[in-house]
Amino acid sequence: MMHREGISVMGKMMILEGSLLLVPLLVLPFYPKEIGFAWQFLLPAIVSIVLGMVVCRRQKRNMSSSRIVVFAWIYGFLIAAFPFWLYGNLTPVQALFESVSGFTTTGLSVLDVERLPRIFLFYRGFLQYVGGLGFVMMMLLFIQEKDSVTLYQAEGHPDKLMLTIGKTVKVIVQMYGFFLIAGTILYTIFGMSLFDSLVHSMCALSTGGFSNRLDSIGYYNSIPVEWITVLLMLIGTTNFSLLLLLFRGRIRDFLRSSEIRFMGGLTLIMVPVMTLFLVRGGNSFGQSTELAFFNAFSALSTTGYSTCSYSEWPQTALAVMILLMIIGGGIGSTAGGIKLGRVCRLMKHLVWNVKKKMIPDRTVTLTYYCKGTEKELLDRTQVEEASTYAQTYLLIYVVGTISLTFFSGCTLLEGAFEFASSLGTVGLSIGVTNAGTTSVCLLIEIIGMILGRLEIFVLIQAFFKNRR
Repeated sequence: MMHREGISVMGKMMILEGSLLLVPLLVLPFYPKEIGFAWQFLLPAIVSIVLGMVVCRRQKRNMSSSRIVVFAWIYGFLIAAFPFWLYGNLTPVQALFESVSGFTTTGLSVLDVERLPRIFLFYRGFLQYVGGLGFVMMMLLFIQEKDSVTLYQAEGHPDKLMLTIGKTVKVIVQMYGFFLIAGTILYTIFGMSLFDSLVHSMCALSTGGFSNRLDSIGYYNSIPVEWITVLLMLIGTTNFSLLLLLFRGRIRDFLRSSEIRFMGGLTLIMVPVMTLFLVRGGNSFGQSTELAFFNAFSALSTTGYSTCSYSEWPQTALAVMILLMIIGGGIGSTAGGIKLGRVCRLMKHLVWNVKKKMIPDRTVTLTYYCKGTEKELLDRTQVEEASTYAQTYLLIYVVGTISLTFFSGCTLLEGAFEFASSLGTVGLSIGVTNAGTTSVCLLIEIIGMILGRLEIFVLIQAFFKNRR
């Protein structure tokens, strides 16, 4: 479908993205000594806003919604990299890597967060919070465009929660605002500073994983902090439509969802398996259970918070983490990966095929997929979509793993772990990604993060569909 006001929407996107760069300046009244960093945000913000105004005045022309969405994200990556680059300690590729990692809610980083000014720590968390909601959703919060539904869906939001897109966007933003405030309060109660609480809440809800501490959540050495983080990660990785059911107290409908049940089943299987592998690796049972529980949720939700280093983990436990990162979170949530909904549909289809071979030919068997409030028959179209996406995703994963392993000189397991983290927008690292990582490796990971956040078919449609 062609969007009739492509240039106008692009201009508004540029103004919005420039305006977002001004938000970190709100930190300065609390940390006035960092006023010297203000120009590094003001300069790219003003340039973006002015360019957006110029583009808005140009003659309008047709542009597909998928191309508008891709433009918004690519432009966002570039303009958001400027503050990091102007900070002076990063190369252009490193600055772009940090920007992409933020907006895609990945969480891999090449910065020394322990020495980073507060305004940049807030900026990183804010990038992830905005990236989790999406640029189109942010724009539609303030400006209703023609074909808003198409734009909304092109960004990867399959469900319209209310009668209109405007109301849908407002409800989602209100939910996330509520959970952000709740998470910040809970973190503060259990010992985090107010600033750390705010940043970690933004990053946990967006399944981003940026932390103000080098040791991530492990720095706080607190079980309550870990439980709060798990709760926020679960909220972030839950489909928006299911989250609304939970928000409204419709627990029964929420628990009926095939996606939620599949996630629960995975947890019941993978956490004990990972615990067993960690025990065999030399950890105590209690420590292994704690590590397996938190890090399994971090990988499956594609958040990327950690409580330990993975350098001493058994390879079998790392393999479980890779599998969880590949599966990922809920469709329509802030998470990455193939997505729980697609994998659940494929597993249901697999079980149906096996059962069909074990029963008489004339017996009719039907398979259903429950979305919470409604139950739909699992048909060939849904299975083909899930299968095609999963196959494409795995092909890209294999190519990316081999490329990263070749150019970084790491082991195949390390390359597989790191690229699963990039493509799944997870952010967990086994040590391959750091300040010394080569530009080629960072670019490979950047490509993976973009493909993972925007979803592969959105990019294919943007570049190849309707071309003449």
